[in-house]
Amino acid sequence: MSHVLVLGGDGYLGWPTAMHFSNRGYDVTVVDNYFRRNACTELDVGMLYSVPTLVQRARIWHELTGREIKVVIGDLTDPNIMRSLFCGPVEYAWALDKRFTGIPETIIHYAEQPSAPYSLLNYKYANITVVNNLLVTNNLMFAVRDFARDTHIIKLGTMGEYGTPNIDIEEGWIEIEHNGRRGKFLFPRQASSLYHTTKIMDTDLLWFGVRMWDLRVTDLMQGPVYGIETEESKIDERLLPIFNYDEIFGTILNRFIVQAIADYPLTVYGKGGQTRGYLNIKDTLQCVHMSEKTPAAKGQLRIFNQIMETFSVNELAEKVQRVGNSLGYNVRIDHLENPRREAEEHYYNPTYQGLVEIGVEPHYLTDDMLAGMFQTVARFKNNIRLEVIFHGVKW
Repeated sequence: MSHVLVLGGDGYLGWPTAMHFSNRGYDVTVVDNYFRRNACTELDVGMLYSVPTLVQRARIWHELTGREIKVVIGDLTDPNIMRSLFCGPVEYAWALDKRFTGIPETIIHYAEQPSAPYSLLNYKYANITVVNNLLVTNNLMFAVRDFARDTHIIKLGTMGEYGTPNIDIEEGWIEIEHNGRRGKFLFPRQASSLYHTTKIMDTDLLWFGVRMWDLRVTDLMQGPVYGIETEESKIDERLLPIFNYDEIFGTILNRFIVQAIADYPLTVYGKGGQTRGYLNIKDTLQCVHMSEKTPAAKGQLRIFNQIMETFSVNELAEKVQRVGNSLGYNVRIDHLENPRREAEEHYYNPTYQGLVEIGVEPHYLTDDMLAGMFQTVARFKNNIRLEVIFHGVKW
């Protein structure tokens, strides 16, 4: 099977992605610098449970499955570290076979600071976000240009790039007629955070690389992800992904489940009409895998809106409350003054059929699925720290 390189392979999505491909026979290498772990320590925000290091996870995975995931610990803002992944020698933190693996057929790019609140804590964290996200993407683009122009880049974008326009959101592109002429353009972006703004810049960088050097890129505009368990993590609890429930790194539905179990009122910002597209973590793995199996053409920037259904914050809170109460929890909802500058009521109608058309089979947010999340999170109830749930980062 082909060689898959996962950048940001320690993260909430990166590690499950690495196991998903390894379990299907791919040669997998992961790279990470523990940015998220270190940020959680620096900011004193909570993880629901402790997670082995990336090297330890790879060893556990090999012991349980006989399969190898090679591990490189390094900061990809350093162009030399990025370029070594293509031309060797690679400094593996853990690998059974220490030889240079060779040019990857597919690169999955998760290696970015992923939090809107983090990016707006203050100028320091804003700078970290801009420098990290743009340098990693730029280093990747030039390494692929110089060493591997046939390699397929699958980059994780975000639906937050689009904002909440008062028109339907197409899948990445829009045709415009102006003064009797027509053209096709990237759909207008209007991000609501500095983090999302860097993701727009990522798209622009890779679009430049596609136009100039015929790179092949799939950009997945992902909505907020929820869930914990995947097919592979069920093998052993030590293989579960990093799971945050704090305001900085925790996604909204994951936070709500933890809040409900901890008897902490669900933190709905403002009117709660903010509507977004969501997907199960299992569907993230499907989307990436199907994108790998049907790669973008040479000289193509292919964009998919990576969501499976849309909900308002109020709808999510009401679902969690209903399911939580049925399980014996006393789930309360609290409408807080919104710390973010965002529309609390708006039009939102994105198109998101492309991934289904290439074979993704959605997992929908059912009551049974939510109940399963309650049961999993409840195993770690004693680890929940109430003081880290909400800080009220303002912008």
